[in-house]
Amino acid sequence: MAEPLRILEIYPKEDYFTGAAIQLRELVLGLKAHGHDVTVATRPSEIWVEKMRAAAVPYVPLPMASEVDVRSVKALVRILRSRRIQVVHAQKGRARTLALIAGLFVRIPVLVLNRGVSFPLDPFNRLGYTTRRVTAIVAVCASIKEGLVRQGVAAEKIEVIYSGTDTERFHPGVDGGAVRRELGLGAEHFLVTQIGIRSWKGNDDVLDAMAAVADRLPDARLLFVGANEAKAKILYDKAAARKIRDRVRVFLYREDIPQILKASDVTVDASYAGLGLTGTLRESLAVGTPVIGTDLEGNPELVRHRQTGLLVKPRDPAGLADALGAVAADPERARAMGRAGRELVERQFSTRAKVERTEALYRRLVAARTGT
Repeated sequence: MAEPLRILEIYPKEDYFTGAAIQLRELVLGLKAHGHDVTVATRPSEIWVEKMRAAAVPYVPLPMASEVDVRSVKALVRILRSRRIQVVHAQKGRARTLALIAGLFVRIPVLVLNRGVSFPLDPFNRLGYTTRRVTAIVAVCASIKEGLVRQGVAAEKIEVIYSGTDTERFHPGVDGGAVRRELGLGAEHFLVTQIGIRSWKGNDDVLDAMAAVADRLPDARLLFVGANEAKAKILYDKAAARKIRDRVRVFLYREDIPQILKASDVTVDASYAGLGLTGTLRESLAVGTPVIGTDLEGNPELVRHRQTGLLVKPRDPAGLADALGAVAADPERARAMGRAGRELVERQFSTRAKVERTEALYRRLVAARTGT
């Protein structure tokens, strides 16, 4: 049996329920279940303290106040030495820089970076990705790998490992009835859901599309999930300006995402910048709910047009409105796409697949560095 690895995962934020945090949490728990010695470092966070204690995973709060935070560097050096860390996995840019600085004082056998967005690299970030001191980069989709290669990062340094969905938590048997009752929806209503409130996610385009189908689909309703109070008010004001205020609801941050997705008739992501591969589309397909996504970056790797969902052009509310109409008009076809999507997620986009591929990458890199 192979020896367990000594791993440090660094996340320079304190949130626990965002996509990146969930991916880290599931990776840590999966590696722990495989017998590895995993330590987690995040910015100080009570919920990380609580959850990692419950999972018996060593946890270290670090201020990570800046990319050159001296206190954090000193603490990282202590952790690397005391726990004899073999693999450091830096989840974001600040974590990468702090790890690189710590590596000036103590040897880091393997340093892995994570890349989950497609924004262009600035000169400083490009240096961070191309330095020999970075052993490998995990790209969350092939499209991001291609973008990094175009910007001068060596292809052989980049491993594509899709972000994973917990297919035991997100599954077709989830009950969305309570969410539909909370929204006051009957069987006749057609619920369109978008999770994630940021300008580049195309929230305005989704509102425009809903306004465009208002006459065609009088029973259509739109749900946004993941706003704070201020953003919720802005979305309601925008809906009112489009004369669809009575068709729109906004949920603040929620934990019952599987139930929300199952309650939906279609999940939409209208992102037009920055994305890698939209996690909520993956989660929606895992519960069997059909999806509409923009034909951008990694989305087509999951949303195979007319097979596991529909693709539309970015910044095209009219095209999105037509796609909504197509899903509403043919529920059986929509359900078939949801079923095919579930099968694809199980094969390639599950948490199990992600943990296994990440573990294999770590082992390969450690073996190459140590000659074992």
